[in-house]
Amino acid sequence: MRFYMPVRLFDEEECVKKHAAEIAAFGKKALIVTGKSSAFRNGSFEDVSGVLKDAGIGYELFSEVEENPSTDTVFKAKELFAEAGIDFVIGIGGGSPMDAAKAIALVLKHPEADIDYLYDKTKDPSALPVICIPTSCGTGSEVTGISVLTRHDKKTKISMVHMVFPTMSLVDGKYIRSASKSLIVNSAVDALAHMFESALNAKTDAYVHMTVSAGLKQWIKIKGVLTGEREASEEDRRLLMRASTLAGMSIAGCGTALPHALSYILTYDLGLPHGRAVGYFLPSFMAAAPQEQRDVLLKAAGFADVAELKAFLDTVFGRQEVPENVLAKTFEAVKHNTAKMNGVVFPVDENILHGIVYG
Repeated sequence: MRFYMPVRLFDEEECVKKHAAEIAAFGKKALIVTGKSSAFRNGSFEDVSGVLKDAGIGYELFSEVEENPSTDTVFKAKELFAEAGIDFVIGIGGGSPMDAAKAIALVLKHPEADIDYLYDKTKDPSALPVICIPTSCGTGSEVTGISVLTRHDKKTKISMVHMVFPTMSLVDGKYIRSASKSLIVNSAVDALAHMFESALNAKTDAYVHMTVSAGLKQWIKIKGVLTGEREASEEDRRLLMRASTLAGMSIAGCGTALPHALSYILTYDLGLPHGRAVGYFLPSFMAAAPQEQRDVLLKAAGFADVAELKAFLDTVFGRQEVPENVLAKTFEAVKHNTAKMNGVVFPVDENILHGIVYG
């Protein structure tokens, strides 16, 4: 067993401003990678740019990261900033900007990199230093080396093979004050799936279970916020962010499993948000798991059984109908993915996979 989480993590109020000196030590020029609007609404860009300006550090801004960022976006950033003298990259936002920041940091370090470089294990995986500042509460990308990118040429999402862990991450619950209810729900369900999938992953171990257990203890406390029983408090926001980070540590230890693999075509073909797409397969995946392990996880998250989990997801998302042709395409794609088929603690053949896909 091993536990590897090389990120210097700060989880506290006003952590960007409190750790200005550490940010300033990364170099003389930064590239800020973010989306089109949320970082400017929630105050995160203002905090980061203020710290850089106060320290006399120059920066460039790339605010064109879309939801489910594509390799095209990564290489657009490379083209724009290859000659800009960037010393480090700051990813601000949800999983999309943070994942894009990692890939951009990799290709800026390697001028010769093309799309094949991202998926070639023989290539040098070193990257410019990355700082991550999450402004959503689901992906845990601030503590993983994973960068999931949309491949339009393949019409799906694929993780690049190189691990690019942030050097430092700064987690502050205030950045989700202005987040929409739908963003919070999608993010929190993604975090829940990370923990369930990690605990049932073939590579799971005592250290993964440690972070899963700690994360679920945070997650269960915010269920009422997700179902609309109450408005989120500042403490709820801290718990949402912390659960997400602990869930990220969990997948950093072993990776995701079948619900994530199954979700990508739903996102690409139907435009479903990532959390909702993963959540679609989560009840049937849990139903297929060994009863003892399933019951422990469900209880830790506050669910009596799979039916209660499904009822919760129907409440927060509404019932989702997926066309037969999309489910068939998903089934065919994943049944040939040996790593995912063999990647859980219970045997999965085509019949079991069919049951997970079709519920």
